[in-house]
Amino acid sequence: MTLPIVAYGDPVLRKKAQDIPQDYPNLSELIANMYETMYGAYGVGLAAPQIGLPIRLFVVDTSPFSEDEEFTSEEQDALKNFKRTFINARILEEEGDEWAFNEGCLSIPDVREDVFRKPVVTIQFQDENFVVHTQQFDGLIARVIQHEYDHIEGILFTDKLSALKKKLIKSRLANISKGKVDVDYRMRFPDLKKKR
Repeated sequence: MTLPIVAYGDPVLRKKAQDIPQDYPNLSELIANMYETMYGAYGVGLAAPQIGLPIRLFVVDTSPFSEDEEFTSEEQDALKNFKRTFINARILEEEGDEWAFNEGCLSIPDVREDVFRKPVVTIQFQDENFVVHTQQFDGLIARVIQHEYDHIEGILFTDKLSALKKKLIKSRLANISKGKVDVDYRMRFPDLKKKR
């Protein structure tokens, strides 16, 4: 089932998410719905706060990037085959020289900006069977993980922009929170919710 994606301005996007237990109700259904929602919105990652749940869960599938010709065939293969569910994740280390990449977010449609992140990330997480993994990822996969991880920490990619960039996009962000944006997927807008 496709779920509405929470828009910029909703307080749930600013909450530090809570760990989830193994007996979390209907978890496998929730994960399936998150993948369906992400694919329906042409995303490569989706975190639970983006569907209104302040829990430490996010899903990633980087296969849409695998057709981008700026990557080597080795990188394309890695992107094509990377689909993962992250539960109760904790980033242990971020390494390397920061690099810029143009990021967007399903909760902040029509806003894209260059964000600087470190290229290598070591993360501990549980998969959908609650098996613990500690893994290192790099490049674009690391970046998508860092972006989604930020969501469960209550951080948005716009927080990482310069003061000038933030000022330049301020009115666009305000419009998103008021529902003044044209998207082809379901969204839930905070300002509209208050008026109902």
